[in-house]
Amino acid sequence: QDAEVIRTRDPQRLAQCDVVVDVGGEYDPARHRYDHHQRSFTQSMRCLRPDKPWSTKLSSAGLVYCHFGAQILSSLLGQPEDGPVVTTLYDKLYENFVEEIDAVDNGIAQRDGEPRYAVTTTLSARVSHLNPRWNDAEQDTEVG
Repeated sequence: QDAEVIRTRDPQRLAQCDVVVDVGGEYDPARHRYDHHQRSFTQSMRCLRPDKPWSTKLSSAGLVYCHFGAQILSSLLGQPEDGPVVTTLYDKLYENFVEEIDAVDNGIAQRDGEPRYAVTTTLSARVSHLNPRWNDAEQDTEVG
């Protein structure tokens, strides 16, 4: 809550930070370093969480989500981190939002034959996700 956000690539300043994201050339979760900009970095969600199916190379956004997404959702929802609500929401948010960010940030083409990931963050797509599916029994758009 009281964190100071600093934008820098200065290694001396980065060394003083508690958490470093998307800069620094280092992935070390034990030291809270979440950068994916090194040639040796190949981590995917499936690599770090073998219970997950996604093989898209993670961006820094995906790394942070991988390590903290369930904890944040649990805190926001007041649900157990390993419970079905948090697990389902974690998976849906990754598959329908964060994976696209990971892929685009890493220059991964959406298609090579079959689509590798879904593009869902256009405004019209975001709005359409709020509507019931055509075959849903409940068609009231005001039902939460």
